[in-house]
Amino acid sequence: MKKIVLVLILFCLACTSKPAKPLVRISLTDSNRSVKFRGLDYAIISEISRDSIAGIWENLLPVYRMPADTDLKSYQPVQHGKYQLKDSSVMFTPDTPFVKGHTYFMRYYHFEGSNIWDYIKGKKRLKAAHYNDLVIRL
Repeated sequence: MKKIVLVLILFCLACTSKPAKPLVRISLTDSNRSVKFRGLDYAIISEISRDSIAGIWENLLPVYRMPADTDLKSYQPVQHGKYQLKDSSVMFTPDTPFVKGHTYFMRYYHFEGSNIWDYIKGKKRLKAAHYNDLVIRL
């Protein structure tokens, strides 16, 4: 009887869900002039913040204006701006202010199983990486 109970417990433990991937959260700050991204892998963002490659943040966490036809999202120009690492979050302030009533999105690339430095050095292309588009509504 004890063996059956032990087998059932082990079976239940094996079926439990694995911890979820970090959840990236977006919030507007500074009277809707900046966007704060939280939940990014701190080890990655702290390494990137020490890198001196120009435009590295814009390449890895690009922000775009949402087009009227969402099928054209991949063809939008990047919203240029300033990225800052504050605590464990990344703050983005665009060069030209966000327009109230418009929607923007941040393309969050997943680098699981890959070396992020391969993307930074250009050995791998971001278009091949999986991503989620995180919507920013004003």
